[in-house]
Amino acid sequence: MESIEPEMILLVRAARGWLELGDTDEAESELGRIRPEHRSHPVCLEMYWQIAAARRDWGMAHGFAEEMVRGHPGQVSGWIHRAYAARRMEGGGLEKALAELLPAAKSFPDESMVAYNLACYLTRLGRLEEGWRWYQEAERRGESKVIRRMARQDEDLQELWGRIGAQTGNA
Repeated sequence: MESIEPEMILLVRAARGWLELGDTDEAESELGRIRPEHRSHPVCLEMYWQIAAARRDWGMAHGFAEEMVRGHPGQVSGWIHRAYAARRMEGGGLEKALAELLPAAKSFPDESMVAYNLACYLTRLGRLEEGWRWYQEAERRGESKVIRRMARQDEDLQELWGRIGAQTGNA
C-alpha cells in the first residue's frame, strides 16, 4: 500500500473520532483538510465510505467503494463495501450486490467475509443451496466458531439457521 504522511493519518484519526461521536459534518471537515493527492489513499477512501454509510447515503458510499475497487483492487474492504452499498442504494438490491461481490470470491480465496456476504445475498434471494455452500465456505475460510456465532444472529441467514445449528462442533 502506498504511504501516507503522518499528518494525514492524524486527520483521518480525527475524522474517525468525530464519526464515533456521531458528527459526520465534523468528520468530513477533518477529511477536507487532507491534501488532494492523498484523498484517494485507501485509508481516506475508507473513512469517506464510513461517513457516507453513517449518513445512509448509499449512492455516495457506493461511489467511494467503487473508487476503492478501481484504484486499490487488492483491498478486500472496497469490494465488500461496494456490495453492501449496492444492496441499499436506490436502483440497487440484492442481485446488484451479488454481482458486484462475486468476482472478489476468486480474488480473495481466503477471505471469509466475502464468502459470508455471498451466503447472505444468495439466501435472501431464495437460492438456499448456493447460500449454504457459500456459508460453509465462509466457515472453511475463517474461524468457524466465530462465523457460526455471527450467522446465528444474522437475519439474512435465518433460513439456514436450522442447518447451522445442526452442524457438529456447535459454538
